[in-house]
Amino acid sequence: MSPRGVAIPDVRERLFSAAERVLAREGPGALTGRAITGEAGCAKGMLNAHFAGLDEFLAELLLDRFSRAARQAGELPARAGQADVADNLRTVTLALLSSTGPALTGLTLARPGASQRVREALRAGAPGFAAIQSSITDYLEAERRLGRVTDGTDTAAVALALIGTIHHLLMTADWSGTPDPGGQAEQLVTMLAGAATGGGA
Repeated sequence: MSPRGVAIPDVRERLFSAAERVLAREGPGALTGRAITGEAGCAKGMLNAHFAGLDEFLAELLLDRFSRAARQAGELPARAGQADVADNLRTVTLALLSSTGPALTGLTLARPGASQRVREALRAGAPGFAAIQSSITDYLEAERRLGRVTDGTDTAAVALALIGTIHHLLMTADWSGTPDPGGQAEQLVTMLAGAATGGGA
C-alpha cells in the first residue's frame, strides 16, 4: 500500500493495468473500485481521487487503449516496404484486439454513463476506430505506390473491412464461448492481404 500523502508515479496507468488484470482473471462482474485499488496496491480512495467514479474510469481506460492502438497504427505508413504486408497489418490488428479486448469494451459500452463519455470524446476528436482505419488506408496506399499492393486495389475498402470486423469482434465476442477472435482476425488479414497483393508481399 502506498503511504498516506506519498505520490504514486503514473497512478492512472497503475490503476488501468490493475483493472485489466482483474478483468482477465475474474471477469467484468468482479471489477469494482475496491478490486481495482486492491490489485494496484494503493489506497481505496485512490480511484475516486483521480476519476469521478467507475464510469469515468472505464471510459478513460478504453479511450487510453484506443489511443495507444491508434499511435501504433499511425506508425504503419513508415513501415511501407518493410517486412510483409500481411505481417504489418496483423501486428496492428492484434494490438487493437488486445489493447481493449471484448471484456473491457463490452463492460464500458454496457454502462450508459461510461458509454456516453466515450462517444462524446470520440466526437470531440479522441483517436478511435476512424483514426486507425485512416492509418491503415495510408499504409496500404504507400505500399501500392511501392508496387507491393496491386494497382486498382480499393485500399479504403480493405481498411474498412478490417476495422469493421475488429469492431464487430470487440462488441460481440465472448472469448470463453466463441472462436478465438485473434484467430478470426488473423484469417481475415491473410485473406485481405492476399487479395491486395495478388498473393505476393
